[in-house]
Amino acid sequence: MRSLPRSLRDAFESAIESTIGPVLDGALESGRELGAMAVRAAVLPGVLGLRWAAQGAAARDGMPVPKRSAKLALKVALDEIFFATEAASGALAIGRGEWRRVAREIDEAHGLYRRRGWLADPAAHHRAPPPLLYADESPAKLAHWSFSHLSFESGWAPVDEAPGRERYLAYAPNRTAHAWLLRHSGPQRPWVICIPGYRMGHPAVDFAGFRAQWLHRQLGLNVAIFVMPFHGPRTVGRRSGDGYLAGDFLDTIHAQSQAVHDLRRLIGWLRRQGAPAIGVHGVSLGGYTAALLGALEPDLARVVLGIPAACFVDLTRANVPPGLLQAAEWLGFPLAQIEETLRIVSPLAMRPRVPHERRFIYAGTGDRLAPPHHAWQLWRHWNEPRVLWYHGSHVSFLMEPSVRRLLREALSPRAMLDAVRDASRDAASTATTRTNPPAPYPFAQAAAQR
Repeated sequence: MRSLPRSLRDAFESAIESTIGPVLDGALESGRELGAMAVRAAVLPGVLGLRWAAQGAAARDGMPVPKRSAKLALKVALDEIFFATEAASGALAIGRGEWRRVAREIDEAHGLYRRRGWLADPAAHHRAPPPLLYADESPAKLAHWSFSHLSFESGWAPVDEAPGRERYLAYAPNRTAHAWLLRHSGPQRPWVICIPGYRMGHPAVDFAGFRAQWLHRQLGLNVAIFVMPFHGPRTVGRRSGDGYLAGDFLDTIHAQSQAVHDLRRLIGWLRRQGAPAIGVHGVSLGGYTAALLGALEPDLARVVLGIPAACFVDLTRANVPPGLLQAAEWLGFPLAQIEETLRIVSPLAMRPRVPHERRFIYAGTGDRLAPPHHAWQLWRHWNEPRVLWYHGSHVSFLMEPSVRRLLREALSPRAMLDAVRDASRDAASTATTRTNPPAPYPFAQAAAQR
């Protein structure tokens, strides 16, 4: 390990500490849990072997392919460490005893969404939220980071007829939304809202994962790091993120809908605070969520999708061995119906509304957690905006100099302000044209003069 470059060694140690550590801590909570861990550990090599054998599907036409190298192999290993610890913890799947309930709820939700027209028009499911008028902002400090902790009542709830509504509303910590703020004193500056990935949600992890101090001090931005449902102080399980991607797909739909609702309230609050421009940068699960915002909030100055996922069911197909998926479907787990039901929270099912020049994507050609074709599909769906392909993995994006260069380009305060100014000028020009249309040619007067 000591022969590796320092950045790779630190990333390995961080991945092990943040993923294996909580798993081992939880295993020691009871003898029963330890026994379950032993069983999972016994089958884990076989599951991983089947997964690796299924990897390496052919790239889409024109999609960049990874350049094989020892350095890339080390980066990919970081992704595999994360996946292995998730599999060992049992966090990737619900128990078989829950399958019937999930299948029943999906069937009921599919019928409800079809009747309401949301499968045909998913954007109609995401109603504009009420304005955020009351929020608590308190000073906070962690190590050398001084920031503000913003919290407010989410106010989101599934519609009355939605299956799983009562269960979801019973997740008490999730009813309060949170964000970490880094704000400059003096005149208002552009804001970037950072949307974290799966298992994030704590200030130390979020600040490091987004290089928040670099965004704040070097780029000169105000920074708001949103906390996703089920994460950080909104956690409802043993670990941050438990329940979001565990196979209980109605909870996933509700959580994703709530994330978009809470983010739109936060965007409105920042605008009422005087924000001159707002950009969004999401990574992984946050990239998926940022893509949804790009279909609902046309006035964002920038939307940056980092190593994004594009389809939750396809993530399942990519990370679970095909034989296990076939067995699940044979036992009554309706993946095709689940995929169609998930359309109401799918960025691939909604037309992007943010102008083309404000869209940015970056992705790793060797990503083993959100396979590269997810970013490729979003890139094509977004009409091929500015994209960066780096030869690395999901976890390695923090080490990639090219990613930082793209972020400097995309999140330049001047460029964000120019985008807002140009949009305002265009809107004013359009309004003037509509208010004062060109005078009709005076045909009668001209005829009389002749």
